[in-house]
Amino acid sequence: MEKAILGLDIGGTGIKGGVLVNGHLHDIRSISTPAQESKEYILETIAQFIDSYSAYEIMGIGIGIPGLVNVEEGIVLGLSNIPAFQHVELKKFLSNRYQKPIFINNDANCFALGVHKFGVGRKFKNLVGITLGTGVGGGIVINGHVYSGVNSAAGEWCSAPYLDYDFEHYCSGKFFAKYYQSRPKALAKLALAGDERALRAFDEYGHHLGELIKHILYALAPEAIVLGGSIRKTYPLFKKSLNQTLSTFGYATVLDRLEILLSELDETAIHGAVALVELEPETIIN
Repeated sequence: MEKAILGLDIGGTGIKGGVLVNGHLHDIRSISTPAQESKEYILETIAQFIDSYSAYEIMGIGIGIPGLVNVEEGIVLGLSNIPAFQHVELKKFLSNRYQKPIFINNDANCFALGVHKFGVGRKFKNLVGITLGTGVGGGIVINGHVYSGVNSAAGEWCSAPYLDYDFEHYCSGKFFAKYYQSRPKALAKLALAGDERALRAFDEYGHHLGELIKHILYALAPEAIVLGGSIRKTYPLFKKSLNQTLSTFGYATVLDRLEILLSELDETAIHGAVALVELEPETIIN
């Protein structure tokens, strides 16, 4: 059997997995999350999904969760859209079942670590990853290590107050839904065809995202900010207004060193999950 690290991305609608073998991620699989079932049923579903990778010699398991996690003890404090998954001792359950090293963290932290270890962020020691989709997630890498903070809550700029609500309200798909009654992908098609209303939507979005990035720069001054999530694909439509807003940042020398990049990884969440796994030297896969 091939030695592998297993990465899982557990979300409210789906559970996705993949294995890292000799530095490459493959065998991507997914199942639906039984979100309305009991905690015990969900745990068993996760275990059965792990069992589906029995053809590999799994050396460790990394898991990304869209919620807060007690990283040290591997306790899921809450999982988005899954009512029964509150204060779940996931690490203990899986460790008892598999006797393997188990690592669990917030999925946005996994994203940042994934792009640092496997993606466009590899050349940077300090970076911030921002996922832009139905919500906004943030992850921080400092000196090559993910910084999780208490209960993996570091980088949760989504909830920071901004204008009359918070940054997630203006920097995620919620902005397009509320103010333009549309989804980013549909608006992007119109914008590319020259529709003035759609173009204005992305101009405004770029301004709001620029304000979020300024907020991050004042706190951390990273070398790079890597954008992920589905909205990143519309970057050419909001790049100009984003840069215009960033030009008002107070420290030009910090801005001059900043690189804004787009994640090129299709399975960033799983890359990040496997990147969580730290093994003893004798078990590390070359």
